[in-house]
Amino acid sequence: MTAPTPVSRALTPIGRMFALGVDVVRLTFRRPFQLSEYIEQTWFVTKVSALPTACSRSLRGTIALLLAELTRQFGAQSQTGAGSVLAIVQQAAPIVTALLISGAGGSAVCADLGARTIREEIAALEVLGISPIQRLVVPRVLAMATTAVVLNGLASVVGVAGGYFFNVIVQGGTPGAYIASFSAVAQVSDIVVSEVKAALFGFTAGIVAAYRGLNPPPGPKGVGDAVNQSVVISFVLVFLINLVVTTLYLELVPPRGS
Repeated sequence: MTAPTPVSRALTPIGRMFALGVDVVRLTFRRPFQLSEYIEQTWFVTKVSALPTACSRSLRGTIALLLAELTRQFGAQSQTGAGSVLAIVQQAAPIVTALLISGAGGSAVCADLGARTIREEIAALEVLGISPIQRLVVPRVLAMATTAVVLNGLASVVGVAGGYFFNVIVQGGTPGAYIASFSAVAQVSDIVVSEVKAALFGFTAGIVAAYRGLNPPPGPKGVGDAVNQSVVISFVLVFLINLVVTTLYLELVPPRGS
């Protein structure tokens, strides 16, 4: 029997995470659905992620300031509102939400499942004929996806308010021009793609956290290593998915007025 190559060793976890994602989607529609566990996990992820998401206003303020300075250099100050709001809604809000959920909620999910794994609770469920994926993983992954969608809306509202504050109050812009430029360029699909991104990011972060939690290195130290790995992997995947979705959106959905 030949030893696995470095490429196969690298691709094996990717295939297993993909298989876990397929299992989660499949078992979501199989009864019984763990409703109480889903509600509890949704509340927990929301509780640890909502305040940091709302307080991440500095990033949106930085975007608004940079765009205002850029449009001033090109003599297009009237388009500051459109640029800052679209950048926040399409890019900044879902990414910030995903990173915070991955760091706060994902690490907690990974640590919980990792502790259950090293205590052999997962093996005990399998011996009893209970699917640990259906019982433990599905509610947590769906909770992270749901929370990401909700908090993305919160982040978008806070970001738009922050952009208005920095552009109009701090830099002395015109409120009418700010709102009119946004209304002339934005469309409903911008909000839709933002929410789709948030759902994909939350689902991906949940899958990564669950996979690393179910497959930690041996010992208590292994759980800590699995948590760190899950956060880093989630961050990388979030940016890759964002690149793919943004590219497809810009290619498939024509800009308003074109």
